[in-house]
Amino acid sequence: MENTLKIVIPMAGLGTRLRPHTWSKPKQLVSVAGKAVLDHVLDTLKTIPEGWNIELINIVGYLAEQIEEHMEENYPDVNSHYVTQDNPRGQSHAISLARDYLSGPLLVIFADTLIETDLSFLKDETADAVVWVKQVDDPRRFGVAVVDEEGCVKKIIEKPEDLSNNLAVVGFYYFKGAEDLLAAIEAQMQRGLELKGEYYLADAVNILLEEGLRMRTEEVDVWLDAGTPEALLETNHYLLENGSGNSEEAARRDRVVIIPPVFIHPSAEVINSIVGPYVSIGAGCRVESSILRDSILEEEAQVKDVILESSLIGRKAEIRRRAGMVNAGDQTVVTL
Repeated sequence: MENTLKIVIPMAGLGTRLRPHTWSKPKQLVSVAGKAVLDHVLDTLKTIPEGWNIELINIVGYLAEQIEEHMEENYPDVNSHYVTQDNPRGQSHAISLARDYLSGPLLVIFADTLIETDLSFLKDETADAVVWVKQVDDPRRFGVAVVDEEGCVKKIIEKPEDLSNNLAVVGFYYFKGAEDLLAAIEAQMQRGLELKGEYYLADAVNILLEEGLRMRTEEVDVWLDAGTPEALLETNHYLLENGSGNSEEAARRDRVVIIPPVFIHPSAEVINSIVGPYVSIGAGCRVESSILRDSILEEEAQVKDVILESSLIGRKAEIRRRAGMVNAGDQTVVTL
């Protein structure tokens, strides 16, 4: 189809850093600032060039049916496909499984990071590929883009050993021709370019660069992580401060003290409580006689008579406090 942008989102990982929340749902469906992480990722696509169509290829695995249900319920008009990666062997492996759907312009988005970017420039893009980057203080945990004097990418290095290059790759790529990327991934696998049993996309990109691919960088100011509980709460901070909150609406509720910024879903019930700052309360939640700050409550969670800070409360979880008896010995510290 003319002017169709293919978008691959690898989502087959187990999300072990977010357990116990990811025992019962994929990490892309964990909530932050009132929406699933996946919803925030898809919000980025609102800026694609006018007149372009989207074809979404979701690489799914553990609890894949929840991803499909979420897409069908919230994005029924998006042309979506689902490819199962039963034995995850890395980013390139995930993309290779989607080969039957891939041709022409392609975006590859890793869904545990969120960025702010305007994709409208793709309509007039002249480079063969674009990689989104952000300057970081310590690049050793990331892949970095090595660029020449003209700003063209020469190489991508995974987890560099020094601090000489701080252009971290944020997990967002554009390729003018998906076919070229698939050929490079095939070459990568034939050469056995892997790390600890996983094929990283950086190696396939380096093959393309060796063959003359013209890739440039697109720098972003905002790069948010949703891969750990601590990072999720930090992302919640930023999103609530930058348009995702509804503090004014929440402040109109009776018997509630609101300390902005917060997000409270209209269907949530909040009684005799202090909420905020940096609190997100999902649909169907009930909060009673509690103090909440710097926390996320997912759908239908219930809390009563508690003080919560820096907490993640999963779907339908119940947190309550009751009086108890303590028999504490010498030098004991008891926190209730």
